[in-house]
Amino acid sequence: MPNNFEQVYGEFLRDESRQVGYAESIVFPKTEDEIIASVKEMSRKNIQITTQGARTGLAASAVPFGGHIINLSRMNKVTGARYDRENDRFFLKVQPGVLLTELRKFLLNKSFVTSDWDEESLEALKYMEKNQWFYSTDPTEASASMGGIAACNASGAKSFRYGSARDHITGLRMVLADGDVLDIKRGQYIAQGRDFSLITESGRVIKGQLPDYDMPSVKKNTSGYYNKPGMDMLDLFIGSDGTLGIISEIEIELNKVQDACWGITIFMPGEDKALDLVRALRKEIRVNNIDIDLYPSAIEFFSNKALEMLRIEQKTNPAFGNIQEIKESYHTAVYIEIEGDSDEEIWAGVEKLGDIINSLGGNEDDTWVANNPTSLEKLHEFRHACPECVNMKIDNIKKFYHNITKLGSDMSVPNDKLKEVMKMYNTDIKENNLEAVIFGHIGDNHLHVNIIPRNMEEFERGKNLFLTWAEKISKMGGAVSAEHGVGKLKVPFLEKMYNEKEINEMRRLKKIFDPAQLLNRGTIFPYVEGEK
Repeated sequence: MPNNFEQVYGEFLRDESRQVGYAESIVFPKTEDEIIASVKEMSRKNIQITTQGARTGLAASAVPFGGHIINLSRMNKVTGARYDRENDRFFLKVQPGVLLTELRKFLLNKSFVTSDWDEESLEALKYMEKNQWFYSTDPTEASASMGGIAACNASGAKSFRYGSARDHITGLRMVLADGDVLDIKRGQYIAQGRDFSLITESGRVIKGQLPDYDMPSVKKNTSGYYNKPGMDMLDLFIGSDGTLGIISEIEIELNKVQDACWGITIFMPGEDKALDLVRALRKEIRVNNIDIDLYPSAIEFFSNKALEMLRIEQKTNPAFGNIQEIKESYHTAVYIEIEGDSDEEIWAGVEKLGDIINSLGGNEDDTWVANNPTSLEKLHEFRHACPECVNMKIDNIKKFYHNITKLGSDMSVPNDKLKEVMKMYNTDIKENNLEAVIFGHIGDNHLHVNIIPRNMEEFERGKNLFLTWAEKISKMGGAVSAEHGVGKLKVPFLEKMYNEKEINEMRRLKKIFDPAQLLNRGTIFPYVEGEK
């Protein structure tokens, strides 16, 4: 590697967390065999390895702090397909470097079919008609890689209906820390209570015991290793942040495209009424005895401060000129996406939704409705504008304060704690005199609080506030990370959720697969120097 490593490969020392690390070497494998060769060399030399995909993560999992980088961006092929005719289920095999945008293009035009596809895969294509299938995991960053999506168990807006990446991953191939390969399919290995046994491709048997800790009862959780007695062992590796093995291939299940899809942005006169609207959409409460016949795929939230931020950018920044005008009278927004068999079916539910909006003090005329691909894309642009705007602000601040990184929460709580956690966020932000915007997947009680510090003192205050929230949310029965993974940035948060004994149980579990702790060292929990 060149002496001017940082000059040549500087972009691979950072990810979207805005944190910057360092490394001594990097490789860009194109095949599983090349991963194996690199891993074996690093294992012989006892050099730590950081695995990377598209580096769109927000928890610094892909940021190296010494050692070697294995960047999987050139492993970007769709390698096969499978169709279960009896159950009408469709599956794809993809390499970890395939981007979400590339996968969507493939589903439109099959542009990634290669000459080495086997006969079963080519036969399956006959059942993949244009626009018939889609991949439901929908993170905000469409340039995320499939390996990264699996590694952090990403979810996104449509998780309210479709769940997280875990719910659609049916198989993984992984290169372990010694270069051996584990090929694991859903249903193949089931833990017996907390005892498990796996067999690698070389025939090596890996036996161990799952930890004793219990995970929180929330829908979205990527806080440490997935852990349940009697679990499917595939789930252990999904969301493990690259600490147990390096993903070389993923099998995913697709969902069928429905005939109609609508997006609706609803502006409510206040936050409390917006939360009541969310609870009504989740069938938790009835408003004026109205039964709402809508089953949204997504329920998203945008705080008053978030709308205010976008209003200002609309007036001054041409990059945000495509989104619709956000009127001064719009206080808080709820965005929903609805899929159905027909426009008529959706419209019947939307009429009742209008009655609920009016009953909660809103105005059904203050809504943006999209019922075709063009208008729906405009609403997606509005949804994506918030995180883009926050990233832009952080980049501008870093010009003056280089050590500032993004301060965005990724915590989730049980349904009955939604109003309580929102009150906590608003009160603490105000008392600490911080600038912050709140948006995200409110259908799953999973909100992103983005603190935008104006100086280093506010940055430190914000970090301390996040630690306080992690502790309070853990006591509510929530999770400190819902979809981004723990990475390196959220290690202190996980220590608020689990005690030292439970963290050490995770550490012992990692050592079963990676005795020298070479893979993504310092991710999920701290690395202890000299520990074996």
